[in-house]
Amino acid sequence: MAKQKTLDDLFLDTLKDIYYAERKILKALPKMKRAATNEKLVAAFEKHHGETEEQIERLQKVFELLGKSARGKTCDAIEGIISEAEEIMDEFKGSPALDAGLISSAQAVEHYEITRYGTLHRWAKELGMTEAAKLLDETLQQEWKTDENLTKLADKTVNDAAKSTADA
Repeated sequence: MAKQKTLDDLFLDTLKDIYYAERKILKALPKMKRAATNEKLVAAFEKHHGETEEQIERLQKVFELLGKSARGKTCDAIEGIISEAEEIMDEFKGSPALDAGLISSAQAVEHYEITRYGTLHRWAKELGMTEAAKLLDETLQQEWKTDENLTKLADKTVNDAAKSTADA
């Protein structure tokens, strides 16, 4: 008879999902940085690359707390989001809308991460994993801040620059 799956199993499965996603994001950020034309957006991608490295380290600590090796599980969601980002980079290359599209893609990534980390944080608390909950919350707060900063950048400069000159 098959073992009944529990919240512990779901937690580990979701942890593997976000671990895969973070490693995939780490590879995608340099390409997005190179594509960006706005200096502040380039800097934001550079900063988030460093944060993503820290987030991967935190996830590895959570795996250690569970007594498991850090291993990812293919995340179809992040594969799709990154594929869409690559399409935007190809289709809008050289256009004034490229940076707005890059921010849109980056925020899709952030929103996915916020969803995953929020859920994992809540489950860690439910399961009495105090240290894991603390590590996951640290990353969750970082993701919220990155999303907020991207919104500010879009609102202050990038979206206006993306409008056609005929609208000016």
